[in-house]
Amino acid sequence: MASKVLPFALLVACSLLAIASAGSFFQDFDITWGAGRGKILNNGQLLSLTLDKTSGSGFQSKKEYLFGKIDMQIKLVQGNSAGTVTAYYLSSQGPTHDEIDFEFLGNLSGDPYTLHTNVFTQGKGNREMQFHLWFDPTKDFHTYSILWNPRHVIFMVDNIPIRDFKNLESRGIAFPKKQAMRIYSSLWNADDWATRGGLIKTDWSKAPFTASYRNFNAKTSATSPGGDWFFQELDSTSQERMRWVQKNFMIYNYCNDVKRFPQGIPAECSVA
Repeated sequence: MASKVLPFALLVACSLLAIASAGSFFQDFDITWGAGRGKILNNGQLLSLTLDKTSGSGFQSKKEYLFGKIDMQIKLVQGNSAGTVTAYYLSSQGPTHDEIDFEFLGNLSGDPYTLHTNVFTQGKGNREMQFHLWFDPTKDFHTYSILWNPRHVIFMVDNIPIRDFKNLESRGIAFPKKQAMRIYSSLWNADDWATRGGLIKTDWSKAPFTASYRNFNAKTSATSPGGDWFFQELDSTSQERMRWVQKNFMIYNYCNDVKRFPQGIPAECSVA
């Protein structure tokens, strides 16, 4: 009998340890604006942001991070989300800030979300890449990850890389590696530009709009010193997956926007 009880006890203990190591939104984040429209629920295991005609809402991490593997599961606004933006990003502060962006631009019911990505270095952005997703991001939670180490900023969706911003400082291109950043997220109204360049406005009869978050995890130098993430780069299989995404689901790449850069495309675009 004891031989059967012990494995079950170990299983329970391991499960409790896994839950504890995941932390909670109470421990890791502060709701920073929205007058009660942002809520932490389920004993800290779920966070929701809400937008109505009066206000959106947002949160930020208690800690700052200098490099890390940041994972968050998000379920986006369902139904007619046109005009809304759900932003999830890392950022430092000040005029020469660094920033690593995921932004989810809502759309009419049945039309795909646009996933907007950008990288700012020393206050300079203009490095937008946009994608449609290969699934409906409103039906269930999906994992959106930023892998940030001294050599790469890699954007991932359900562990599939979609973009790799490489450290090309040797070529005079700035890379975010000196400024610690907090995690931020917000749900807000941007119907002046978010959907079809602002042609489609937010339908407030569908409000309130809600985005949900769970299973935040951060591997950092503090929690996982010397971990694989610190040296990670894309192997041949991951590169092939990224090429598949970019071939089939990328809808905008600043490196191809010759009209936008009449003096020549940014230097990093010419590096294979």
